[in-house]
Amino acid sequence: MNIMKQMTLIFFILFFVIQFSQAQYKFTPVKEIEHTSIKNQCNTGTCWSFSTLSFLESEALRINKKTVDLSEMYIVHSIYQHKAQNYVLRQGEATFSDGSLSHDVMYVLKNKGLIPEDITSIKDPDYHDHTELLSLLKGMLKQIIKDKAIGDLWQNAYRKVLDLYLGEQPESFEFENKKYTPKSFAASLGLDESNYVNLTSFTHHPFLSEFILEIPDNYSNGSYLNIPIDDLVRITDEALDNGYTIAWDGDVSEKYFSSQQGVAIIPEKGKDVALKSPQKEKKITQEIRQKAFENYKTTDDHLMHIVGTAKDQKGNMYYKVKNSWGEKGKEKGYIYMSKTYFKYKTISILLHKEAVEIKGYDLK
Repeated sequence: MNIMKQMTLIFFILFFVIQFSQAQYKFTPVKEIEHTSIKNQCNTGTCWSFSTLSFLESEALRINKKTVDLSEMYIVHSIYQHKAQNYVLRQGEATFSDGSLSHDVMYVLKNKGLIPEDITSIKDPDYHDHTELLSLLKGMLKQIIKDKAIGDLWQNAYRKVLDLYLGEQPESFEFENKKYTPKSFAASLGLDESNYVNLTSFTHHPFLSEFILEIPDNYSNGSYLNIPIDDLVRITDEALDNGYTIAWDGDVSEKYFSSQQGVAIIPEKGKDVALKSPQKEKKITQEIRQKAFENYKTTDDHLMHIVGTAKDQKGNMYYKVKNSWGEKGKEKGYIYMSKTYFKYKTISILLHKEAVEIKGYDLK
């Protein structure tokens, strides 16, 4: 090969290397808030527990500089009990699944407390599969309702099944040479349920009003404060800028949400390349997101934890989101969610009241 052909070949190789490197998403941190390690919900629908406890772990770090690994299955155990009572009292005409929402975790925080992962009696704390458990639980409840056998013992029997699969719930325990109850342990972390607020943004209810969000997993009829979507984005940005993380509930069924690539966007033009390099995105309005909610294109598929912000090589801003599917994909368990995706696909957020300022509404 002569020198000219060699030079030409080198030129083309360099050109394609440069083009390829420029095309790939490159995220630069803008703000990253202290948070705990990636966990894995495995074969369960308990993202609500993993994401909200991750959020509370960050709150413990922010408030008291305490690093703690909280037990997700302690929360799940409690909510499965609460769901069972609701299901039986409603004669089976209610949702019974492994799905729930962030305010259900806050209900347990308020009424029972929290425990650290280290003291749980669950057989394998790193792997979770509720397929068999849910079949047993629902079978029990359906038979009780069918036979109208609502006695005094069914709840005890039901709880024993939960103990076998999820570990027993301690009334007290020792942790780091101190004795706690679940409530006193939560208090030691500086966590108080009354300090947090759920926000949403939909037009079928008045803004600056609270309403029960009509989604299947809201079995406990939790209320949300309704605000315009631009305010929801502003509050999210301000909270993150000031060092507050956010528990997020939204839709991850979109084609351009990829845990493998670690990216979630809403491209203006639907092309496969959109998951490989920065793209121009659609303009999302309040009306567009409302229509998507009402025709089931936006559903409450998944809950995650927003822990910071980043920008790509073109200067576009993203939220850094901690997922609970293990250290999966290019970003090792994190998703970089564009503001457009957030604006379109957010169902609700949970955050500390101190991070929220809404004109015309007093959160206190």
